[in-house]
Amino acid sequence: MVARQMAGSGADVLLLDRYEIGERQTSACAVPTGWLENLGLMEAERQRFDAVVVHTAHGTTRLPVPWTFSTFDYRTLCDLLWKDCDATFETAKVNGRAESNGDGTIAVDTDRGVIKAPLVVDAMGWKRVLAGGAGYQPPDAPLSRGLEVHPAGSSPDFEVWITRRYLPAGYGWSFPAGNEVRVGMGSFDPKHPVRPPTDLLADDIPVEKDGYQGNWIPHKLRPATGNNVFFAGDSAGHCLPVTAEGIRPALYFGLALGLELRAVYEGFQTREQA
Repeated sequence: MVARQMAGSGADVLLLDRYEIGERQTSACAVPTGWLENLGLMEAERQRFDAVVVHTAHGTTRLPVPWTFSTFDYRTLCDLLWKDCDATFETAKVNGRAESNGDGTIAVDTDRGVIKAPLVVDAMGWKRVLAGGAGYQPPDAPLSRGLEVHPAGSSPDFEVWITRRYLPAGYGWSFPAGNEVRVGMGSFDPKHPVRPPTDLLADDIPVEKDGYQGNWIPHKLRPATGNNVFFAGDSAGHCLPVTAEGIRPALYFGLALGLELRAVYEGFQTREQA
């Protein structure tokens, strides 16, 4: 999203990731439909919902929502975002900061060598690799944990479970996406495992326990700048803590940061002002 906002500026933008674009989905991939519409990403939509079915220990309620939600295909969405970029993409594992020579650039150490640039963004997730120092380490960190399965199947309902049958602090979900159903659990307590409750929910629905995917999810904001590096998405804690939604904030803050960096490149402000 940051690179997309830089398109057409003439800046030499390099995007690095350990995996190819759209690989390693770790999200249930649901977002208000309006986000896909306004960003030109509707081709990634797989299913749309105008209500949330909420299950608690006291019963089930269907809650209409004032806007529709859509589940989407992660790879398609990433490919659509990348199509609007004029950056260069390379696969590389980022190890951390490297020693700079004092010329105003930031040096980044990767498994393919050291790369230097005057504007650097860490959007690599909760590990916050370019921050330096020990960083957060689970389970002793403000992190939720999530796990889901995504077997083949279908359902008309966008469902959430809030009950201690599964977790003492957290919730479960079932997000259908066309020809698959994404079923999982999110725990607000990083010390509480999520594999057993995920399996239990999958058995209760029931769906096959196929295609496990998960990640640590930040539930606390962290500084969005530090030592001349910018942080966006999970690396800055840009996640709605109660619902563990990281897609919406990542798109929003990626867009906002991209505009700030574009203004730096075009000479309207300094890096420090950005």
